[in-house]
Parts: sequence; structure tokens; C-alpha cells
Amino acid sequence: MIFISEIGMNYNGNIDLCYELIKQSKYSGANIVKFQIGWRDKEGEINRLTEEKIQKLIDWANYFDIEIMFSIISNDGFEKLSKFNFLNYKIASRTVKYDIELCKKILNLKKNTFVSLGMSDKEKKPAELSDFDNIKFLWCKSEYPTHPSNLIDFPKNFKDSFFTGYSDHSIGIEMPLIAITRGATVIEKHFTLDKSDQTIRDHALSATPQEFEQMTKIGRDIFKKINLGI
Repeated sequence: MIFISEIGMNYNGNIDLCYELIKQSKYSGANIVKFQIGWRDKEGEINRLTEEKIQKLIDWANYFDIEIMFSIISNDGFEKLSKFNFLNYKIASRTVKYDIELCKKILNLKKNTFVSLGMSDKEKKPAELSDFDNIKFLWCKSEYPTHPSNLIDFPKNFKDSFFTGYSDHSIGIEMPLIAITRGATVIEKHFTLDKSDQTIRDHALSATPQEFEQMTKIGRDIFKKINLGI
């Protein structure tokens, strides 16, 4: 069972806040902390990650003994990360929809790659990516937040689909837990220190450290019970 703490831009442009976000992600039971590169990253924008800042994030993740991963959303971001080594990568829903060639560049690195399909047909795998065997697809809705009425088509059984897990944009931790009961083995959930923060929209749909810890503890117990055959 893998839990991904999606920090994204919830550090509000303050790179030093990432230290605490990474620490609390680890303490809350996350296996991986994830950031985004190539989105709102022009000079002076909130998510401007230089190579120096990327190295800081890597060093802090190593210090807290948690894996770090990036969603690559632009070719510039791809080039920046090429100077570093990562076990896993993430391809965001918008990249699948708008830049399939970048998706192929990332997948050609031959690393395990999580791919969200929030903006794509969920009935079948994207044909352009069908030749790659290093993909774990995540079911997703690209709505921020995603309300219950828009989750009617949520998978009834992940094991009967090509989806490995679920990338969540709903409010609360209930949908990730439902996903685990239905066979999801990867959960990605946005992470924040303050849900009332209005700097960016993602804070409202994120989990606090307390919520994330509750999700990982209950989720792992559900996963173990399912594997026992309960």
C-alpha cells in the first residue's frame, strides 16, 4: 500500500516551509512526498523551482527518510530534473491531455511512472501510451474540489480495471478509504498545514497531518484485512 503526499504548491512559494511539510508527511505515514515542476514556475511565480531549491527538497527528503517525486509538467522542468536521479515520476492529467510527447519522454526514462487520467477517457488506456509497461494509472477527477455528486462513476472494483490507484481531489479522507476497500493500492492525497489558507485553491481539498495520519493508519489496516481474505 503506497500513500503519496501531494505537497504541490501548498508551500505557497516559501521553500523553507517545505521542510516542515516533508517532515509532517513522513510523520503522517506517507511513503512518498510529491512536488510539481513546470507549472506556475516563471520568474516571480509561486512555484519557481531552481536547481538549488530542488537539491534542498531532495536533501530534506533524504534527512527524513522519505522518497521524493515530481510531476513533470513542462520540457523545462524535465531538463531541470534530468540532472538528478529519482526512483519514480508522476505525469499529471493535464500533461496526458496537452503534451503526449512529454509523457513519452518521461516514460522513456524507464522509471516507474504514476499517470493520472483526470482529463482522459477512463474506459481505456490512452492509445499513445499503450507500448509502455512502466505505468501505474491513477483514477482521478480534475475538479478542485471534486464533490460527491461528481464521483458517481468512481470505480466499483479497481482490480477489474486498469487502474492501480486513486489520485484524490475530494474534501476529506473518505474517498481514498473507499478506494482502498475497492482494491486501490496507491493513494495520492494533497497535503497542507492549514486548510483555511487561501493562497491557492488546493489547501481546501488537502488533508492536514492529523487527517493524513488517520487515513494512512485506517487505510493500511483495511488493506491488510482485505489481503487476509476478509
